[in-house]
This record gives sequence, structure tokens and C-alpha cells, in this order.
Amino acid sequence: MSDQGVQPKVIVIMGVSGCGKTTLAEGLHNLLGWPYQEGDLLHPPANVAKMAAGIPLTDADRLPWLTACHDWLLKRVASGQGGILTCSALKRSYRDLLRSDGAEGIVFVYLEIPEDTLYDRLKRRRGHYMPASLLPSQLATLEPPTPDEHPIVVHLEATPAELIAETLGLLKQRFPERDHAG
Repeated sequence: MSDQGVQPKVIVIMGVSGCGKTTLAEGLHNLLGWPYQEGDLLHPPANVAKMAAGIPLTDADRLPWLTACHDWLLKRVASGQGGILTCSALKRSYRDLLRSDGAEGIVFVYLEIPEDTLYDRLKRRRGHYMPASLLPSQLATLEPPTPDEHPIVVHLEATPAELIAETLGLLKQRFPERDHAG
């Protein structure tokens, strides 16, 4: 069990490239100890090559990747021990696929960030195959989660430490660890 006061959940940290998904996931993983999967590592090589060449992915390109993400989520749900996945999950239909067939209880944490901040971050980012030139296609594809999806929305104007603390606080509010003594 976590010593942070949060019931183990399976969460997907979502948003466009450069919004801070990996930073948040790693921070939560370090604090909570829940298994963590970087969603970018589940992309087929052909997808990585397309993105590295500055070619936006199509829905058909994304399907094998989303299926791999869904499979990882199902394993984490079955374990009952929580888990953290980074995945852009840009469209409602992608999120519906991720939470289907046994993964209905996963929680999306949506990182909302101003476009100018995104462009600045992507221009400075090194060692990632996703070029800043693809951000417009991601923003055009983005369908922010709606209230009926029950997302946790984090507005990014904070330092990484503040972002992690804010998200942890929101998780504690929504999913407090149950008292097992009684």
C-alpha cells in the first residue's frame, strides 16, 4: 500500500506532446511506487519513424499503439496494485478504447497547458523523436476530456514539484486510501 494516502488506481496521464506527462508520471511513480509505463515506448517502430520524419499519425497508425496501451492497462487493473501510463489519448474514441473491456475504472489525468508554453518546451526538448512541428496536428486532434469522463484536470503553470504535489493532492481527494484497521 502507498504511504501517500492514495488508494491504488490505474491512471493515464494524458495531453499533447511536451505537456509534462513523463515528468508527472515519474514523480508519481517515485512517490506512490505504482508501476509506470512510458506510452511512447509502446509505439510500433513505423510510428516512431513517421513522427521523427515530421509526419502526423493517422487513427489507423495509432490503433496498434492504443491496443498495446490498453493491454498494459488491463494487466494493471487485474493486479489491483495501481499503475501509471503516459499516453496522449487525444480523442474521446482513443480514451474509450483505453477504458474498454475490463479497464472501465481507469482515471485520466489531463494536463492542460497554454500553447505558447508548449511550443517553448518543445523547442528546448532534446532526445525525443517528436518534433515541435507536429504540435499543431496534435492540438487540432485534441478533444479535451469532458465532465462525463470524470477526468482529473491539472492546469500547468507550475514547477514540476508543484505539478506533482497538486496531482497527488487531487488523487488523495478523489481516492483516499481506505482504513484497513477497522
